[in-house]
Amino acid sequence: MAEAAARARDEPALSDIQLESTTIPARDGYRLAATIFRRGSGKAKRVAIVSSATAVPRRFYANYAAALANAGYVAISYDYRGIGESRPERLRGFDATVRDWALKDMAGVVDWASETFRPDRLFMVGHSVGGQVTGLLDNSERIDAMLTMSAQSGYWGVQGGEQKAVVGFHVYVTLPMLSNLLGYMPWSWVGSAEDLPKGAAIEWSRWCRHPDYLLGDATLPLERYQEFTAPVLAYSIDDDKWGTSRSVDRMMSAYPNVERRHLEPASVGLPSLGHFGYFRKPASAAWEEGIAWLDDF
Repeated sequence: MAEAAARARDEPALSDIQLESTTIPARDGYRLAATIFRRGSGKAKRVAIVSSATAVPRRFYANYAAALANAGYVAISYDYRGIGESRPERLRGFDATVRDWALKDMAGVVDWASETFRPDRLFMVGHSVGGQVTGLLDNSERIDAMLTMSAQSGYWGVQGGEQKAVVGFHVYVTLPMLSNLLGYMPWSWVGSAEDLPKGAAIEWSRWCRHPDYLLGDATLPLERYQEFTAPVLAYSIDDDKWGTSRSVDRMMSAYPNVERRHLEPASVGLPSLGHFGYFRKPASAAWEEGIAWLDDF
């Protein structure tokens, strides 16, 4: 019953929104499942790309994307390769890493959105890893501003409460062991998120073991973070033990133009939000502030 209630919370309220299912080519031609949310058929003056957290399918963000559409944006949600409807029939042996999600998938979506809609303004909304890796893009000059939620350092040592031990165990034991044993990471066995390609799980767990998280990986084009000069509004959430204020500060220090805000669930009439609750429909009162910030550009 609890699972059914959780699913009901995430069902989109889309009666007045036009939805279009499509595929978007990644930089290497891999087809990414995507959904376009919009009102009306006029020129798309303002486009917002919603980039997901690790192992979270795009359908989770449907209510939020609909709110963006209601506010006059064309919203684009998409699944990284290996996740949701961008997953192949067989995940075992499927070659995909987190850097592929950024350098091939996210970069390809930015290219496609810019060239397809030619908007006056193009925005990124990044949840967790979706806001962490945007600074790696070679086309970040196309992004006019970015709104992030819980885009934190994944280093296990800066997680909050009991999550420090939980995350530490997963990144040292669960992810590398099961990924190497099975050829993919069966995340659905140990949590509510989707399974991961082996390469993504191995790379992510390696970053999470480093005190500087992905910023400690010299094989990444880290110099691009300083080239990401668009304004960033970065939220942390008071009861998010993965995205503590400290961990969000650590990750956001890579971006040169950041405004930080800290959200307490009680301020929007909720007892808790955690790492995922912001994008659920009951938290819709919290969306207004971030969307209003985007409206100023």
